[in-house]
Amino acid sequence: MPLSYQDVMTADLSPLLNASESWQKMGKRFGELKGDYERNVQRALANGNWQGASFTAHQNSSIATASEYAAASTEALAVADILAQAHTELARLQKAVKDLVAEAEDKDYKVDSAGKATYVGFDKLSAAEQDTLRRDPDYPKLMAQAQQTAQAWTDGIAKAVHAVDETDQSVQRALTRATIDHSAGSNGFGGFNAHAEGTLAKAGAPEVSATKTDGWEITTTGPKADFTSTDSPSYGKEGRFKAYADLGHVTAKRSLTDGSTDISVVADAYAGARFTGNYGFNNKGGGAATEVSIGGRAMAEVREDHGPMDYYTRAEGFAGGEAGLTAKATKDEVSVGTKRFVGAKAGMAGGFEIAGIGIGGTVEGWAGEGAEGKWGYMRDPGTGKWKIGAKGGAAEFFGGATGVEITVDPDKFTKAVGHAANAVGHAAGSVKNTVRSWF
Repeated sequence: MPLSYQDVMTADLSPLLNASESWQKMGKRFGELKGDYERNVQRALANGNWQGASFTAHQNSSIATASEYAAASTEALAVADILAQAHTELARLQKAVKDLVAEAEDKDYKVDSAGKATYVGFDKLSAAEQDTLRRDPDYPKLMAQAQQTAQAWTDGIAKAVHAVDETDQSVQRALTRATIDHSAGSNGFGGFNAHAEGTLAKAGAPEVSATKTDGWEITTTGPKADFTSTDSPSYGKEGRFKAYADLGHVTAKRSLTDGSTDISVVADAYAGARFTGNYGFNNKGGGAATEVSIGGRAMAEVREDHGPMDYYTRAEGFAGGEAGLTAKATKDEVSVGTKRFVGAKAGMAGGFEIAGIGIGGTVEGWAGEGAEGKWGYMRDPGTGKWKIGAKGGAAEFFGGATGVEITVDPDKFTKAVGHAANAVGHAAGSVKNTVRSWF
């Protein structure tokens, strides 16, 4: 049921912040529990003294338990972020409605409990002034103009209320998606969501129509254009703006299994123009970025999961012009970068990941004019995964760029070390039993 004008005007949004803080504490506590469980249960029992089928069964269940602790932390932190962002957006939109009503009332328009505006300026006149006005030949015209303006205020207020309702629905979608596990991992469905998205704009976006053709899932959007801008003083100072005119965007995905190998293929093509920017300064650090791009780009990527080792290969192409500038320094990210290019470029990227440590490289050929340089490292708060990368290139007519990226997944690395320790423990136990049998 859509929110009414009264719902918006009387809503108390402060519980959203209280709930966000509680979920934040919960997420951190689940992370602590995961560490305690791995240290005091998994590693303590994997010292080689306990072996056999019961130990194997316990190890399998303990891995699932540790994974659920990690997933619970990810889910709780995502919900906390969504609630905090919901408070910021809903408070901003609620204030816009109240400001609109106050402005209408300052101009002698009364707004009733349903959000309907009525002109009451005539009521402020004395009886003699009202009588004189009614005798004025332009009185009917003035009354008609007042009614038209009142309707304009009513429509504007209704539009502002609708914006609050749309954001409220996006929050509902985001919270629902964050708390549902759709993964098909070894632990099955129905657990905590290890892939919960904590960004309201992404997690709360409406469903995009997609079609499946011969195993392919194809998503298309555009043409469309829009401009958005936000400025929020909450938790420091931050803001963002985005203007775009998309001619079209097509994404095709397909996944398949070949024996013990999982293969995923993604192809993406886009044409249009975009101008984005953001800035933020708070107790966690600060940063700013801006980017403008016009033209077309395409990408195709293949990933293969062979269990202990993953591979990926990616091909990319771009034709048009782009420029950007980035600088950020927080506890989770430090990065600097700049780019400017006009022309066409094509490149290949590839890499692998083993035991939670990944290494990848990029090579590009440029036909045009420009330069690019970036360096940085960041930690994904949701997954705890670290990324370290650098890229540089230049061209006056022909040239190119090279880049490297290193990723470290502490969770996967810890599991790999644990499995290795278990294997060593089993081997040591076997040698010990063999030596005993000799004597």
